[in-house]
Amino acid sequence: MAPRRAVQLSLKKPTYAVCVVGTETLVNVHRDVPRGAKTFRVSGSSKVEVSMVYDPRWVTEPTGKAHWPLDASVDVVISVDTASKDLNDLKVKVSYFKQQEDDPLGHSMLYLTAVDVSLDVDASRIGKVKRCQRDKTWRWGPEGHGAILLVNCDKDSRKSQKPDLYSSQPVSLDDLQDMSPIVLTCDGPDELFDRHKLVLSVSSSDSRRVRVFHARGGTSVSDYRQVLGPQHLSYHVERQPGEQEIRFCAEGLAFPDADFSGLVSLSVSLVDTVSLPEVPLFTDTVALRVAPWIMTPNTQPPLELYVCSVTDQHGSNQKFLDDMAYLALKANCKLIVCPRAENRNDRWIQDELEFGYIEAPHKSFPVVFDSPRNRGLRDFPYKRILGPDFGYVTREPLNSGASSLDSFGNLDVSPPVTVGDTEYPLGRILIGSSFPKSRGRQMAKVVRDFLAAQKVQAPLELYSDWLAVGHVDEFLSFVPTSDPKGFRMLLASPSACLKLFQEKKEQGYGDAAQFAGLRYKAKRSINELLADRRLRSDSLYVQKCIDWNREVLKRELGLAEADIIDIPQLFSLKSDYAEAFFPDMVNMVVLGKYLGIPKPYGPVINGRCCLEEQVRALLEPLGLHCIFIDDYLSYHRLEGEIHCGTNVRRKPFAFKWWHMVP
Repeated sequence: MAPRRAVQLSLKKPTYAVCVVGTETLVNVHRDVPRGAKTFRVSGSSKVEVSMVYDPRWVTEPTGKAHWPLDASVDVVISVDTASKDLNDLKVKVSYFKQQEDDPLGHSMLYLTAVDVSLDVDASRIGKVKRCQRDKTWRWGPEGHGAILLVNCDKDSRKSQKPDLYSSQPVSLDDLQDMSPIVLTCDGPDELFDRHKLVLSVSSSDSRRVRVFHARGGTSVSDYRQVLGPQHLSYHVERQPGEQEIRFCAEGLAFPDADFSGLVSLSVSLVDTVSLPEVPLFTDTVALRVAPWIMTPNTQPPLELYVCSVTDQHGSNQKFLDDMAYLALKANCKLIVCPRAENRNDRWIQDELEFGYIEAPHKSFPVVFDSPRNRGLRDFPYKRILGPDFGYVTREPLNSGASSLDSFGNLDVSPPVTVGDTEYPLGRILIGSSFPKSRGRQMAKVVRDFLAAQKVQAPLELYSDWLAVGHVDEFLSFVPTSDPKGFRMLLASPSACLKLFQEKKEQGYGDAAQFAGLRYKAKRSINELLADRRLRSDSLYVQKCIDWNREVLKRELGLAEADIIDIPQLFSLKSDYAEAFFPDMVNMVVLGKYLGIPKPYGPVINGRCCLEEQVRALLEPLGLHCIFIDDYLSYHRLEGEIHCGTNVRRKPFAFKWWHMVP
């Protein structure tokens, strides 16, 4: 409810005022009264609701022909619920009396013109604008309210080189579908608007984050023009005779970030142009929130699998591409191969970008987040992925170059989890970082700030700086399951690997060799591996690092030991940083129930790799299919694996982000 305006009455001449439908107006009955008057009575037109505001402890409500006392704190409040058809067609009469005598000492007349002014958005979050009489602020939760803006970061015009938000004019009719509708109601006598005007406005800070277009006279793009936004803080709305609704649409210009909560507000004011200075008689304000960028975890169904075609001194990765094509076919998702001309022989597509999406009740589309890594693939997200209904966002460090931890192999997200009484229905973002209070490598602050500002996936920093490359995908992954939990977390485990090898030795298979079948790698028997004190020491050090993360993940994701599967893996240290001793099986690509796992080339026992058999025994009872793929030459020897060399766009969550309470 808007603040009450006060109207002063006069005994000498009628008072004329404008009241806005749905608001309350205070009528001052105490200022100009006849001499000797002790009581008063109020009457009005049938369309005017008159109410008395008083404290029943001190004032008794009159009955019959009794009047209200003037010497007590009694206020008169009026309101109307429909717009006037003509000027001054409503009236309120105040009569003053001496005690309770029937003959009045005088009268004050108030003539009213009611105007209906309301600024409305899709506050109910149903995909269209409905008139809102309640609180127009923004509130989270399933019972919340408030409209949602999409950052217009896609590129609907193929002629343009930049996202649509850089254009001060809609680029196409499709572009308009990305925008949120706004309706201004302005019903009342046409003559009223000869002396009053409607002004739409936005604050200076919000003008950098939202742009509003006025829809005028048609349905073509040329019928829309920018009225609010950068360098446009206010707009005099030109109402046509008889016009009762004026339509606008708005687009977001910026994602939530360290200096922006995501909330913007727009206002409309009814301004009296006769008085000097001009006086706003009424202001209606609506709040809108910019939709956050949302990541999708491995548990979401795959839509597209991305991989790069490359050639180096060892040849092309065509065999790997064939394996990815087979995997995509099994998972029923589309394979997209980035050619060498576009990747410039940069195969690490996971590190360059992360797929997510933005959503409002009326529209949703994917948005690629381009990392500050900027190597051979640096132009691919902007030049090849950005397009119609496919948005783009990036964050670049201002004062320093990117480190390895800025690559998005170091960015993951958990499935939805519940921690105590706190629900994370969209999961939690996971970021690899240095050990707390140390001075190691960290992801760039601008990226971490951006991720935290989205609010809906509460980022969690893990310890990954012990790794040479330093990415979280080197020691953890998530896989979907069909049981009530819905997923398992996989952790690389040197202890599990050493235990497995010890069991095989005790079973008489100590001579079985790691790297059997690799002609370009020296074979190492189980006996030799177990006797290698340095390898054991290195792996146990890594186990301590992973165990530290394990406890953090259990606590912060609400996981039990039964939710975690240890995947056997050995590591060795090089210049105090860890590298996978054999292809890192946790660094897999997950396509529904099909897992593309780096082939570990483990000891072959009875014709089967014992590492592969162990992983199958752990995962296949969950309904998963393990497909082991040779990535040794193309990826492992270059300090990466299958997950590093692939990327997956996944189906958005069914859960609506605005239903949660961060």
